[in-house]
Amino acid sequence: MEALYTATATVKGGRTGSVTSSDGVLQHDLKMPKELGGSGGEGTNPEQLFAAGYGACYESALANVARKAGVKLENVVVTSNVSIGKDPADDGFQLSVRLDVSMPGVDHSQAEDLARKAHDFCPYSKATRGNIDVVLNVV
Repeated sequence: MEALYTATATVKGGRTGSVTSSDGVLQHDLKMPKELGGSGGEGTNPEQLFAAGYGACYESALANVARKAGVKLENVVVTSNVSIGKDPADDGFQLSVRLDVSMPGVDHSQAEDLARKAHDFCPYSKATRGNIDVVLNVV
């Protein structure tokens, strides 16, 4: 693959540290969620960052697929739900994703078709395919 763009972020302190992008635009404290035994509080976590990236990428893929199919989309909303839980295979952790996709004004069966095609096209979906469970939920 020839890289068209490379995002670089530096993390210091793991889940209870900070993250900064190379251009300084992204600067956040990282906090372990209470649900995982952390203190919670002000800050983000890797699951939230992954959910944001996946949702944004997926919605762009959906717009691309719809445009090629001649379908006009308006007011699309993608809510990306990233869960972390125990992996029984190695007693570590694993992720799963549910993408809630709303396409107002689009017939439900056509929306489901577009959602599947976007999932085939999206780089995040390609990266996760076969590695984590991803559920498409057209609402």
